[in-house]
Amino acid sequence: MRFMMLMYPGPKAEAGVMPDDKLIAAMMAYNKELADAGVLLALDGLHPPSMGARVSFSGGKPKVTDGPFTEAKEVLGGYWMIQVKSKAEAVEWASRCPASDNEVIEVRQVQEFSDFPADVKEAAAKFPELQAQFGQGKAS
Repeated sequence: MRFMMLMYPGPKAEAGVMPDDKLIAAMMAYNKELADAGVLLALDGLHPPSMGARVSFSGGKPKVTDGPFTEAKEVLGGYWMIQVKSKAEAVEWASRCPASDNEVIEVRQVQEFSDFPADVKEAAAKFPELQAQFGQGKAS
């Protein structure tokens, strides 16, 4: 099973402010532990919302809003994609993270192709070139 562990750094995260070297070293050791255990598929940190944009859709028309987003209470700071045997194992890995006060990690299972009903699988079958991207190509 694949899970995303989504890091929400809390209100202290500001544009252009990097974590201190001790936190970076601890986080890199944690990332190495994930990799050495063979569960890490991908990871990335994200630039702050002030450097991003949102595209919303109203009446079928896209509207672009540049960051920062004042109404945002929680900001996604980065993610890990891991492959483990269960939600419990994913939660256990998230619990090992050397996170700081006010940081939160949300653990979410990735939907696999095999999770979808037959009509969805049939519709997706019309696009075989994309099936490898859609649930890792686990058509059944």
